[in-house]
Amino acid sequence: MLPSKVIHNKAGRCFPLLLAALLFAGCTSQDPQAPVANVQGAATGSSDYYLQQMQQSDDDNKVDWQLLAIRALLKEEKIPQAVDQIAKLPQTLNKTQRQESDLLKAQLSIVQQNLSGADALLSQIEVGALSETQKARYYQLVIATRQGRPSLEVLRAYIAQEPLLSNPADKQKNIDATWQTLVQITPEQMNTLVINADENTLQGWLDLLNVYKSNSSDPEMLKSAIGDWQTRYPYNPGAKMLPTALSQMQNYQQSSTGKIALLLPLNGQAQVFANAIEKGFNDARNGVLAQSAAPAQAPENLSSAPATEANPTDPSAVVSPSAAPIEAPGNIDGEPSPTPVEEPAQPVAQNGNVAQTAPPSSSAQVQIYDTSSQPIDQILTQAQQDGATLVVGPLIKSNVEKLYGLQTPLNILALNEPGSIQNHPNLCYFALSPEDEARDAAHHMWDQGVRSPLLMLPRSSLGDRVSKAFALEWQTLGGGTVLQQLFGSTSELKQGINSGAGLRLSGTPVDVQPQQPQGVTIAGLTIPAPVVETPPAAEGGSVDSVYILANQSEMALIKPMISMRVSSRSMVKIYASSRSYQAGAGPDYRLEMDGVQFSDIPLLSGSNPALMQQAVKNFNNDYSLVRLYAMGVDAWTLANHFDDMRQMPGFRIQGETGSLSATPECVINRKLTWNQYRQGQIVPAS
Repeated sequence: MLPSKVIHNKAGRCFPLLLAALLFAGCTSQDPQAPVANVQGAATGSSDYYLQQMQQSDDDNKVDWQLLAIRALLKEEKIPQAVDQIAKLPQTLNKTQRQESDLLKAQLSIVQQNLSGADALLSQIEVGALSETQKARYYQLVIATRQGRPSLEVLRAYIAQEPLLSNPADKQKNIDATWQTLVQITPEQMNTLVINADENTLQGWLDLLNVYKSNSSDPEMLKSAIGDWQTRYPYNPGAKMLPTALSQMQNYQQSSTGKIALLLPLNGQAQVFANAIEKGFNDARNGVLAQSAAPAQAPENLSSAPATEANPTDPSAVVSPSAAPIEAPGNIDGEPSPTPVEEPAQPVAQNGNVAQTAPPSSSAQVQIYDTSSQPIDQILTQAQQDGATLVVGPLIKSNVEKLYGLQTPLNILALNEPGSIQNHPNLCYFALSPEDEARDAAHHMWDQGVRSPLLMLPRSSLGDRVSKAFALEWQTLGGGTVLQQLFGSTSELKQGINSGAGLRLSGTPVDVQPQQPQGVTIAGLTIPAPVVETPPAAEGGSVDSVYILANQSEMALIKPMISMRVSSRSMVKIYASSRSYQAGAGPDYRLEMDGVQFSDIPLLSGSNPALMQQAVKNFNNDYSLVRLYAMGVDAWTLANHFDDMRQMPGFRIQGETGSLSATPECVINRKLTWNQYRQGQIVPAS
C-alpha cells in the first residue's frame, strides 16, 4: 500500500491534465461560429445562400443578410424577387445598412429606367463613409445613370473608380470607357470644361485627347506622340495601361493599294448610277478635282433648268439620298464578264493634308469589273489573281450581303450596306441611303432642341424604312415615341389643298423595337440590360417639328397645307431631306419654302462651287447623279484611307458627301450640311 503522501502528489500532478481535458471536451461540444454578413464587402454567394442565412438569423445580422440577398438577386437579374425583398426591409436601419440600401435601390431604379430616381438616391449617399468596394459600385451607378452620354461628370466618375479596381480586366474596361467618353465629348462641351487645379489625372486625359487629335492623320507621328505623353504623365492610369483603341496603333500597318478592283454594274437599270460613281472615282484619282479658291456660290443660282431625275424601271433600285438604296435589279446570269479595262493613274502633285479629296496616286492602278454579268465570288477570285489588294464595291445590295459567305484576303470597301451589319476586319461599308440621311436628321433636330417630332412620309416601303431608321436613332439619343403621318400620291395631296382642309399635324407612333442596351458588369456590380419599352402615345398630340420625306413637287403641296392648319405664331420647325432639293427650283418655290431646313451633301451645298458647276453640267442638272458622282469621289478618298478607317479610332475626314467617320464595325457615317430657305435665298441653317 502506497503512502498517502505519494497518492496526494500523484493526484496533484493529474489535476491540470484533467482540467485541460475537460476544457477541450467542452469546446468541441459547442456549435461552430456562425458566418458574419459584411454588407460593405464583396457579395460572392448566391441569392439562395443569402436568403437561407437570413431565415436562420434572429439578430441584427438578419438585415445584413437580406441586403446581401438583394444584391445577389439584382446580379442574377431576378428583379421581382429583389423588389419584394426591398419592400420588406425594416424602416429603421443603421447608417451602414442605410447607405447599402440606397445603393441597391439606385441600382434597381436604373434597371427600371427610373434615372431621376436613381440620381436622387445617389445624391443622399455619403461617399466618404463607403468602403472601397462600395465606392467602385457607387461610381459605376453614377456612370450608368448617364446612359452612355459623355460629360465631365462621367469622366470624373471613371477616374475616381479606376484606383478602386483590383481586377486587371476591370481596369482595362474602365480605361477603355474613359477614353470612349473622352472622344465623344463635343467641341461645345470641351469649350465649357472647367477643371480643378488638383485634377492632374483628368488634365492628363485631356492632354492625351489633344495629342491624338493633333496627330491622328499620321500613324507614325501618333505612336511617337503617345510615347511622349506616357513620359510626361507616368502615373496616369492611361499611361500604365493604354486604351485598347490606342494600343492597337502600336501594331498599325499600312497595306498596299497598288491595284484597286472597282466592282460596278456596267449593264442593266443600275448602269446609269454606276457610271456616275465611276466618273467621280476616276476624276478624284486622276487629280482633276483641285479645290477652287472661288467664293462659295448659292447653290440655287447655278441653274434654272428643270431637273431630269434618273427614272429606272424600278424606283427602289436607286442608291441616292433622295431615293432608296440599290437592290438587286433582277437575276444575275452566269455569263463571264468582259475583259477588265485597266486605267493607269496619272501622276499629280499631292496635297500636304487630308482635305476634301484624297490626292491622286502615281502608282495605284484601277481595274473595273462588271458585276451585272458574273457572280461576285468569281469576280473576287479573278481580282485577286489579277493582283488587286483592295476592292471598291460592289454596289448592288444583294451582292454586298453575299460577301459574308465568301473567304477572301482582299480588303473591301462595299458601296452599300446589308440589312444587318457584321464586323469583319477586311470589310467596310459606304452607302448613300435615305435611312442614313434620316439618322443624320435625328441628330440635327435633337441638337436644335426639338423633342416631339412628327415624320411625314410617303405610304411606301421607302417611308417605312426611313421611319424606322429615324425612330431608332431618336431613341438612342434619349428621345421617346416618334409619330408618323403618311401621305399618298401627288393627286391625293392636290385634292387636300383644293379642299382647303390643310394638313393636321398628328400621327401614330412608329412601331419599332429599340436596340436593347447591353448589361454592364464591372467592380463586382452587374447592371442587367433594361427592357426598354416604347412609351405609349395616343393618336394626335402636340408636336414641335416635322421631318418630311418628299420630292420637290410633293413638298410644294405639303408646306402650304401645313401653313393652312398652323398659325404663324405656333408654326413648328420644318425639316426636309435632300429629296426635296432639285435643280430648277425658282424664286416662287424658295419663297414658299421659307423657314424650311433641308439636308444635302457638301458638294451641292456650295463647299466647292467650281466642282459643283462642273458636275451639274456633266449630269444635265440631275442632282441625284451629282450625289452619286460625289460618292465616287469619296470612295476614292476612303480607299486611300482603308487602314486608317479600320485601325485608327475616331477616324474622320471631310468628304464631298459629308463629314465622314467610321464606326467600330467600319460603317461610314455621314454628317450632312443643313441649309435653310430664308426670304427667297438659301442660307446655312442656324
